[in-house]
Amino acid sequence: MTAAPPAPRRKRSARFSEIAELAGVSTATVDRVLNERGSVSGDARKRVVAAARQLGVPRLLPDTRHGLVHIDVLLPDTDTPFFDRLKQALRRALQMLDRRVVVHWSILPAADDDLITARIDRAAYRRAGLIITARDSERVRDALSRAIERGEAVVTMTTDIGGIARAHYAGIDNYRAGRTAGYYLGRLARRPGRVLLLAGRMDYGAHLDRIAGCREELAQSFADFTCNDRPGETLDLDDRCYKAVVKALQTRDDLVGIYNSGGGSTGVESALRKFDAVGRVVWVGHEMLDIHRVYITAGAMDIAIDQDPDRQVISALQHLLHACGVVKQQPPQDPVEFGIFCSANVRNTPYLQP
Repeated sequence: MTAAPPAPRRKRSARFSEIAELAGVSTATVDRVLNERGSVSGDARKRVVAAARQLGVPRLLPDTRHGLVHIDVLLPDTDTPFFDRLKQALRRALQMLDRRVVVHWSILPAADDDLITARIDRAAYRRAGLIITARDSERVRDALSRAIERGEAVVTMTTDIGGIARAHYAGIDNYRAGRTAGYYLGRLARRPGRVLLLAGRMDYGAHLDRIAGCREELAQSFADFTCNDRPGETLDLDDRCYKAVVKALQTRDDLVGIYNSGGGSTGVESALRKFDAVGRVVWVGHEMLDIHRVYITAGAMDIAIDQDPDRQVISALQHLLHACGVVKQQPPQDPVEFGIFCSANVRNTPYLQP
């Protein structure tokens, strides 16, 4: 009877001493590099990783870059629930980053161009890039252009800023979101009539694009509908929304729809309820918020267009880190997809975590 051949021996993984010999460093240096502890020169780090790769070390090898990557995230100081969701999304995403990526985030007054531009122009560290949500003003554009000229990558998030060589815009297509709002207003209204357009902030490109999209969809697809020539700027305030809706309901009796591109929903709902217009006037708004869940369930709000803050944050970080050379693979170039929510698909659990 012929004996079975001996089982092939499992290939031994290279020892630290072999990696050290090939890389021309000490075993202590190999330990510091592969286990990412202690300070090692960039050249030695590259040699150790190259040697480990050549010897087929079966482990995830560390990045050969040396030093920290500093990133700024600049957000406006609004207290709207959407930005609360955005901040929570940012906190979640930061926990997943490589520890060599250091993110500094600042909450700045939305209308203070002096402070915003100063923060863009000066950093207390060597900044690789920044993610910014800000209004589109000439001073902000100029400051961002200076940052780009210094070699810093810039990604705009939630609302775009025109005229700059930014690396990416991480957000939804706000024009198409506005067209979507116009489509639902025209389809859901029981009769042709007047649509009230409410713009959160006219100094933010996102709101301008949403209003333009809604207006054009109504004009092209629902010619029997009219809307106000100049949208009311509400600054996301409940009282401004309330007064605008009350005025529209008092002035004429042909109001069939409301499109609010920003915040202030409590004011809209209060005015509709005051005039017994809940369910009679179609209301399309933005963001899946817990108060919107209540309004949708009660039949006051018909559609909420949600821009998914988690996706925006992930997209912004991926594109910025790619521009900085940290992420090798090119992230998707398409805009973040937005969701459409109504009474049939609104969820029961909170959107804003406690």
